[in-house]
Amino acid sequence: MAQKITYQELLEAGVHFGHLTRKWNPKMAEYIFMENNGIHIIDLNKTLSCLDEASFALKNIVRSGRKIMFVATKKQAKDIITDEATRLNMPFVTERWLGGMLTNFATIRKSLKKLSQIEKLMKDEAFTNLAKRERLMVTREKAKLEKLLGGITDLNRLPAALFIIDVKREHIAVTEALKLNIPVFAMVDTNSDPTTVDFPIPANDDAFKSISIIVKHIGKVIEEGLAERKKDKEDVASKKDEEEKRKVDETVA
Repeated sequence: MAQKITYQELLEAGVHFGHLTRKWNPKMAEYIFMENNGIHIIDLNKTLSCLDEASFALKNIVRSGRKIMFVATKKQAKDIITDEATRLNMPFVTERWLGGMLTNFATIRKSLKKLSQIEKLMKDEAFTNLAKRERLMVTREKAKLEKLLGGITDLNRLPAALFIIDVKREHIAVTEALKLNIPVFAMVDTNSDPTTVDFPIPANDDAFKSISIIVKHIGKVIEEGLAERKKDKEDVASKKDEEEKRKVDETVA
């Protein structure tokens, strides 16, 4: 089982630092411990509790063979999200969220198909025979599509859930998920509305250290879920082999 994060580790990573009190969202009141020098301090005991709840749900989703889409377009979250999602073979969005990425997924799939066709064309000998200007246009188109859709190239159906850094910034993604009844897991700071997501994790969503410790923990939980799924499949295959062997033995007997 993934090792639990301790209160002290969250404290050292600055997970407890919220926004200025004048920028708060009153709906975050239950997750706020106190005010200090005009800044709201997040209750880390609540963070730990919410993290446990989110981890349990995420692991079950992954164990069932479904995908979690990571979403974070803010600078301090991009690299850690890209690294973890890539390592876990999960879809991710770290550039601009395209309106309709979920609610108009059929159109997004067309764009993914176009990217695949361009990649195929560029490997073909015919590509080298194109005029320099045409090659340049194709290359630019590929770069543009890769930048926007590079993290979801293997996504052939809607994700089972979203994991978001900063729900206020990624409000379009939250809205689309809500319309499609896709559960949302998210780091929620004191300036955001936690009621817009299914599994809010009260935490500082602006500092790299804070984002990193939460995302890496979620990554370990997902990794564990993937390992359990692999074991489940192996157990099923083993039982099937045993059953077939038993039938053969009975027939021979």
